Amino acid sequence: MNIESLIEQDFNGVISVRKNGEIIIKKSYGFADINNKIFNEIDTKFATASAGKVFVAVGILQLIENGKLKFNDIIGNILDFDLKLIDKNITVKQLLTHTSGVPDYFDESVMEEYAELWQEFPNYKIRKSMDLLPLFINKPMMYKAGEKFQYNNSGFVVLGLIIEKITGILFDDYLVKNVFIPYKMFNTRYYELDRLPAKCANSYIYDHNRNEYYTNIYSVDVKGTGAGGAFTTINDIEKFWDNLINGKLISSNLVNEMFSLQSSYEDDYYGYGIWLEKTNEGSFEPWFQGSDPGVSFITSYNRSKNINITIMSNIGNNVWEMKRKINECIK
Repeated sequence: MNIESLIEQDFNGVISVRKNGEIIIKKSYGFADINNKIFNEIDTKFATASAGKVFVAVGILQLIENGKLKFNDIIGNILDFDLKLIDKNITVKQLLTHTSGVPDYFDESVMEEYAELWQEFPNYKIRKSMDLLPLFINKPMMYKAGEKFQYNNSGFVVLGLIIEKITGILFDDYLVKNVFIPYKMFNTRYYELDRLPAKCANSYIYDHNRNEYYTNIYSVDVKGTGAGGAFTTINDIEKFWDNLINGKLISSNLVNEMFSLQSSYEDDYYGYGIWLEKTNEGSFEPWFQGSDPGVSFITSYNRSKNINITIMSNIGNNVWEMKRKINECIK
């Protein structure tokens, strides 16, 4: 089983594959800082884009399990700001399953590049979930709440705001106290790009005209929000999976709900804050991903075969194709 032969020659990032609890491969490649020739290492922290949605989903499910929130609670009864044209009867469940119809500040069905957002609205102003409101609060609903599945970044921004309203602290502070620290994910945080700590990889975009890499600091939010933007390590992702699947982050019953089909469109299947892959047997296996300029991330857990694959890149490598090849190799 030569997994290394499947790794792209220009791959820049980290990869880990576990089967039955044993490490098949765990290795870092390339540079965290290209210009200063600082190598990526296993404990390097990587930006993960939309992967952070799963952390927000777990935070919401914790609040539901603790009786502080219900799936059918409506946003008009929770949030205390003017929702304008947004339907006040949207439920927490609809937000979790991308069926809310909330106007999406980054509608991936019509926008190609995330960096387009910051041509008129400076990205350095985005330091809290609330800071994203001007990008979508005055827009009309995309469709009637509950009508269909359509991946929606704004919906998870709203979920982050719900965590903040119920707990009285910023959503990422809640996640640090209730998800990251208790389960020893000590290297997972929502950092500001202009205040990154040690051991963080820069994320790079390739400029074909100038034949060089440049960092993505003007292409993404300066700090992550409910829609994503966490920095983490490959070891922390494995801790997250282990604690989630073993019913420690939330109860096993709620994990089963999270990993059950809640919404879908064509071949896209979704649970609560997590993607689902349909198996040949008709069951579903969980995975989550993230993609931003200079960022690509994917992780999956095949529970029937006990296989966990995680790939992170800080130059936007095609981690999806790499994962597909690895899956075929270890079947």
